[in-house]
Amino acid sequence: MHVVVCGAGYAGLTLTKRLESSLPSDVDLTLVDESPDHLVQHELHRVIRRPGVANEIRLSLPGAVERTTVRVARVEAIDRDERVVSLSDGRLEYDIAAICLGARTAYYGLEGVSEHGIPLKRLSHARRIRKRAREALRADDGGRIVVGGAGLSGVQVAGELAALAREEYGSASITLLEQRARIAPGFPADFGDAVARALEDDGIEIRTGTAVTGADADGVRLESDKRVSFDLFVWTGGIRGADALEGERPTVEADLRLDERTVALGDAARVVDADGEAVPASAQAAVREARTAAENIERLVAARRDGVETFGPDLESFRFESPGWVVSVGDDAVATVGSRVLTGRAAKALKASVGVGYLSGVGGAGSAGRFAYRELLPERFRGQ
Repeated sequence: MHVVVCGAGYAGLTLTKRLESSLPSDVDLTLVDESPDHLVQHELHRVIRRPGVANEIRLSLPGAVERTTVRVARVEAIDRDERVVSLSDGRLEYDIAAICLGARTAYYGLEGVSEHGIPLKRLSHARRIRKRAREALRADDGGRIVVGGAGLSGVQVAGELAALAREEYGSASITLLEQRARIAPGFPADFGDAVARALEDDGIEIRTGTAVTGADADGVRLESDKRVSFDLFVWTGGIRGADALEGERPTVEADLRLDERTVALGDAARVVDADGEAVPASAQAAVREARTAAENIERLVAARRDGVETFGPDLESFRFESPGWVVSVGDDAVATVGSRVLTGRAAKALKASVGVGYLSGVGGAGSAGRFAYRELLPERFRGQ
């Protein structure tokens, strides 16, 4: 029997490691990703200011798994009727598959935004943002930076750019644009309010209720024919599905199944949990979904081995219960624990512990130690 996990982000790698310990040893397990490395995405913004962080947030996939076969290739299509995954270098047949392909940046057909706005999904994006930011900040007018989208990714990018400017150049003009009425939409209001204060303390101009309609070399176009000029434009305004899914994020119910042999989780899918609530696309949701997916795949494998076909086993239902949220804003952080909102040292310690805990959990103990040291003593790593 062959189980294939497509994608090695938070959901895919967490799921794979759980399946290694829970599936019988005679079940073949393959993990497919276009990169040989796992990237700790929620810390990617750190590379903009601290290039050396790249070494701590990137883990070798072959080194992170034990008995799983790692296939480095791009997933181009998934035929669920024939149970075949088409890859850039061939094909894979499967008995059970997990789609964990993550999400891509969405541009919503906005003219010029994909050409002029740099996303933040890869290390190459972070390095490009850093290069362009430093070029802009060296300009006589101090540089004009615009970040489109004030979800957690946009908040962290804006905060990191403000800190980079403060450390190396003194100041910068940074504007954060958000179409909806407040910062961090979709998260608790008191959390968003605290994040907004932290951004403003860093000198970042916040414009909410401001929709981007396009971009060109002269600036970002807004509604009512307004325009914001820029030397650097970063776009974090939304997500879409993977190319292999034709840009769609299929909806799955609490058992995470697309069909009898396929599950989908993480940012690749729109998950509706056992309470009928839409689950936010986030790292913590992906990791928690992977635990449910592993249990259900184990039951599906057992049913297949016992000769039970369609609708055989009862499956676990996923219920999303977040312990809280945390986001970095330059050298500061904002977190929620229960009904409490934390800032300052407590929030920064919590943010560091989340990163260290995740790295340790997926087999990066050495990286976790280096990351913790870097987070606790950031002044020692300026420019590194």
